[in-house]
Amino acid sequence: MAKRKYYAYSVGGKNGVTDNWPECQAFVAGKPGAKFKGFESKESAEAWLEMGANYFVKNIALEDGIYFDSGTGAGEGVEINVTDRMGKKLLHKALEKEKLNVKGHHFADEGTTNNFGELLACKYALQIALEDGTKKIFGDSKLVVEYWSKGHIKYEVGEETVNLAHEVKLLRKEFESKGGRIFLISGGANPADLGFHKG
Repeated sequence: MAKRKYYAYSVGGKNGVTDNWPECQAFVAGKPGAKFKGFESKESAEAWLEMGANYFVKNIALEDGIYFDSGTGAGEGVEINVTDRMGKKLLHKALEKEKLNVKGHHFADEGTTNNFGELLACKYALQIALEDGTKKIFGDSKLVVEYWSKGHIKYEVGEETVNLAHEVKLLRKEFESKGGRIFLISGGANPADLGFHKG
């Protein structure tokens, strides 16, 4: 069964949310300045409208916390992103300015995988959360959230990845000992999402 989708629209000073594309299309088709965007939840669609129907806001999360993601779709290697629930960049809290690109993202070392990037992004999210006292972290990689960040990893993935997983496991243990939790979410609900994953 397909996931239900919600469409936010803003046209002529009127805002609304509908649960089907034909209805949204009827409001925006041929209207100058009309804005619309699809979301996984009605609450996210409404939040986007409250923020002024800004296309620069990719996804809106409903819970405060730190969000992380990795992607390879830009064609420049493995790129990582860490944000707050509104999509505000946070990597500057963990890395020097020289290690960030113009978008506030970071490129992992050449030759690493996207899964390595997800794990590296999780590491920085944990470091920032521990520094700021944030209690919730969200990521859309099941492999990282449920396995690698807990130290469940096969040595065949390579020494660098195994060593990083061990480092992240220790950070996660410290984070959880202070009441923190890491949650698995979908890419469509992740404000840090780089838009390069499948599905």
